[in-house]
Amino acid sequence: MTQPTADEDPAVLADLLTHGTLAIEGQLSGASNATLLCSIHREESRTAVRCVYKPRRGERPLWDFPNGTLGRREVATHLLSEVMGWNSTPMTVWRDDGPLGPGMCQAWIDDDVTQPAVDVVIPSAVPEGWKVVLEAQSYDGTDVVLVHEDSVELKQMAVLDVITNNADRKGGHVLRSPRGSVQGIDHGLTFHVEPKLRTVLWGWAADVLDAGIQRDLAILEAAFEADSPDLDALRVLLSPIEYSAFEHRTRELIAMGCFPEPLDGYPSLPWPPL
Repeated sequence: MTQPTADEDPAVLADLLTHGTLAIEGQLSGASNATLLCSIHREESRTAVRCVYKPRRGERPLWDFPNGTLGRREVATHLLSEVMGWNSTPMTVWRDDGPLGPGMCQAWIDDDVTQPAVDVVIPSAVPEGWKVVLEAQSYDGTDVVLVHEDSVELKQMAVLDVITNNADRKGGHVLRSPRGSVQGIDHGLTFHVEPKLRTVLWGWAADVLDAGIQRDLAILEAAFEADSPDLDALRVLLSPIEYSAFEHRTRELIAMGCFPEPLDGYPSLPWPPL
């Protein structure tokens, strides 16, 4: 029988990312923290994939997030996406034996830049059905709009950002795979105890949550009530106060029943937005 490949089976991919041999190919430019493009393989299976490795020692200290925790927040965001039954993030694991020490390891996504899910365009070029987030002018005075697609996948990502308190959802952090699925990356600035939501996905502000999203949130709430082992990994990755704040945000969103609106007096858009 033919064994499933890492491209076909999430369990195979998770095992490869966790236990495979990492080989650094280069550093991704423009990242504020050490972000390394690697190949990862296991000789016995002759399987190799590309991945992003962010060693903890390469994290730049921030004034508002505890040092050395950003990679673990990325893993926590992925695990939450899995608990929700969504596919909002690439496979992401924590490993203690990377070539530069412990760090986050995430499957590489070949972004299809010809089909962005978030874009800045002139008003006449807004795709049909897309959501307008912001009207502005470019440096040369041209009228432009920040827009994003209206899809279930992106709505799920927007909700994930709310309950993880994502402080940095730029458009460039939303990727479309060659297969057409939309996934988010760069979730290091999540799970803070204070309100910090900064995102480009404001197109559904004040809209009622879809029935499917409400159902999935209800399942998560039931997991809280039952102290489900499905959430054990998040309890390990987050501090008790961070986990409590995450639970509170989730219950608050369920009670609201709609997408939140930007907070007054708070920078609700990341900069730059793309």
